[in-house]
Amino acid sequence: MTGFLGALADAWAEIRVHKLRVLLSLIGIAVSVGALTAVVAISEYQRQFQAEQSDRWGGRAATVVVAVGSDDGTPVDADDFDERFRRASERFDFSHTARISQGLSIEVALPEGITPVPARVMDPAFSQIHREKLLEGRWFLDSDVEALAPPVVITEALWDRLGRLPLSQHPTVTLSGPAGGTYQVIGITPRQGFGDEELRVDLLYDAYRARIDALPTDAWTQYEIWIGTAQVDEIAPVLAMDLRAGLPEGQTVTVSRSDWAAQPGAMDVQATFEMITGGIAALILALGALSLINIQLVAMRQRVREIGVRRAFGASSGRVFFSVFLESLVATTVAGVIGIAIVVAVLRSDWVVTSMFSGIQDIPPFPMRAALVGLVASVIVGAVSGFIPALVALRVKVIDAIRF
Repeated sequence: MTGFLGALADAWAEIRVHKLRVLLSLIGIAVSVGALTAVVAISEYQRQFQAEQSDRWGGRAATVVVAVGSDDGTPVDADDFDERFRRASERFDFSHTARISQGLSIEVALPEGITPVPARVMDPAFSQIHREKLLEGRWFLDSDVEALAPPVVITEALWDRLGRLPLSQHPTVTLSGPAGGTYQVIGITPRQGFGDEELRVDLLYDAYRARIDALPTDAWTQYEIWIGTAQVDEIAPVLAMDLRAGLPEGQTVTVSRSDWAAQPGAMDVQATFEMITGGIAALILALGALSLINIQLVAMRQRVREIGVRRAFGASSGRVFFSVFLESLVATTVAGVIGIAIVVAVLRSDWVVTSMFSGIQDIPPFPMRAALVGLVASVIVGAVSGFIPALVALRVKVIDAIRF
């Protein structure tokens, strides 16, 4: 133990003597370790971003979709199944359920005249299940059912057609047809990409149903439930049997998952991304290690006299080996810690993460896995780059101190 501590002290003293050489040789290691740490951390943020994007389409993990239909195409009594679904939700104590009807068309009064616009009607929990992101305003609340002017959420393209009046001025939109009337615009959904000019109106399910006798025959309705991933495999089959019990003859109920986690190979793209970027970072780290080994070998030729003198004064082979070995190990570890610290400081800024992944909602904390991978990598590089020069140092004889 004393010999090890002595070798460690010698290594640290050598680092202090050759500060400039050590600094220049370790800049690349710090950058490489930092790059590897950043790649692992960014892959975690990418995983979260990709999961959120998938949530917007298929719902959070795990989202169960219930659909009801009939074998002969006869319309299903929506009110009757609504009540059946409500009772089942209460029995299972579901916290997030939503009804959503699509395929509707509503006539909207635009400056150029009455225009048919696609519409959806849904419950407030839909926004939580699908991580709905708004450009401005807010989503539906349960209390909105009692509002005198029923609320609507419209797309940005439709907002442009209506004059883009600020929501602070409480803009309204006039609808015609069975559910006609004046509706207050409370939220704007952003364009999904360049050239997205979709006109759409989203209405509150209960507020819409209060104005019409029945849903249009061309609309299709489904029921969504956000269940924990640990329980979904047990609950889904039981829920299906519960909803099917006592159904009118000819009607069928399907219960399936729509979230990304249920899809086969859902994370293959993420794994490929991490593999490619990790390989690039590992290559950079290997090049940095080779550069450090080369510098250390050159330094050994300049230190032959020093090592020979130490051997003449009684330094053992083990003491010489470990002092050279630990010199590289300590230096690269310190450089790696510095590189990791810089990456952590940069990526802990929410502004940096949101600028890299526009639209991310739940920014995860800095992944400790990334810091551990960077630290282990710096230790391995230090061990490899110190082992070869240490073997060279072992070959130095006392007589070499006179030659050099």
